[in-house]
Amino acid sequence: MTHTSSANHWQTFFSKPRTVFLLATLCCLLWGSAFPAIKSGYAMFAIAPGDVATTLVFAGYRFLFAGWVLLALAAMMGKSVLGFSRRDIGALGLLGLTQTSLQYVFFYVGLAHTTGVKGSILNATGTFFSVLLAHFIYHNDRLSYRKSLGCAVGFGGVMVVNLAGGKAFDFEFTLLGEGFIVIAAFVLSAASIFGKRLSQRMDSMVMTGHQLAFGGIALLAFGYVSGGQLEGFSFASTALLGYMVLLSAAAFAIWATLLKYNRVGMVTVFNFLVPVFGSLLSALFLNEPILEWRNALALVMVSAGIWLVTTERIGRLAPLTQATNPTPLKTPDKSCGHVP
Repeated sequence: MTHTSSANHWQTFFSKPRTVFLLATLCCLLWGSAFPAIKSGYAMFAIAPGDVATTLVFAGYRFLFAGWVLLALAAMMGKSVLGFSRRDIGALGLLGLTQTSLQYVFFYVGLAHTTGVKGSILNATGTFFSVLLAHFIYHNDRLSYRKSLGCAVGFGGVMVVNLAGGKAFDFEFTLLGEGFIVIAAFVLSAASIFGKRLSQRMDSMVMTGHQLAFGGIALLAFGYVSGGQLEGFSFASTALLGYMVLLSAAAFAIWATLLKYNRVGMVTVFNFLVPVFGSLLSALFLNEPILEWRNALALVMVSAGIWLVTTERIGRLAPLTQATNPTPLKTPDKSCGHVP
């Protein structure tokens, strides 16, 4: 099989609607599973909610190894993973410190102080932050009625999930818990704008591999210097950590491949499934309540909001007819970022 025919074969395969549906859903399932996996990791490694230093060590190992796995995969695909200029190395380091280190300081600490169901719903606010930031940064990506409605519905869902016992104007919201999850979502959205610009001059998979590794090293350094010590390694806990490493690498690699062969809107429309899977899996594995009315209503509202802001132009988008990169994004997406 010639190089051209092979490229056409993979383009045809990855642009099939059934393939897009199955693989995009798989990515969202993997990302959603990270919420109960992290919470389970806290229990297996006996990490107390207030032990921030060990929490950072736990996160650091995950992202360092995930970055290395992505870079190894990129090298096997024939991509150049070395030979960057000093400018690019500095940019990758900065991206790693913000998009991985800073974001996950807030995320891991926040998730230690709230439930997996609430964490998965609150983390989805990153989509709405991206839409709002794009309005002020990109002149050709202004807020429309549909986007505004989607953001309003989504943030309304965030208000609902924090109602205390279903009572109006009585909120269960703490800075270290729910607050840090929302801050993490905002940091990811803001850092992804820089990541998107950087991806214009380097491969997105290679870029993400390096920034994950840089960010993981920084998390490990901060954690160990602060007195953190990850103990309690067993077959189960090591397997869980390995799964978290592989889910990050596999989900990104699949997602990036889908974006390569399809229009962006056809792939990102599945983002609403992340909080759905995150909530369902947290309820299943952590015995957390999801059928409680505020959780169920918030999940529906946040998912509907994501659907509204990511499907505005879906009617005009179709699979690419040639194996070329899609039209550049105007807003951040998971091709240049990552979710928990």
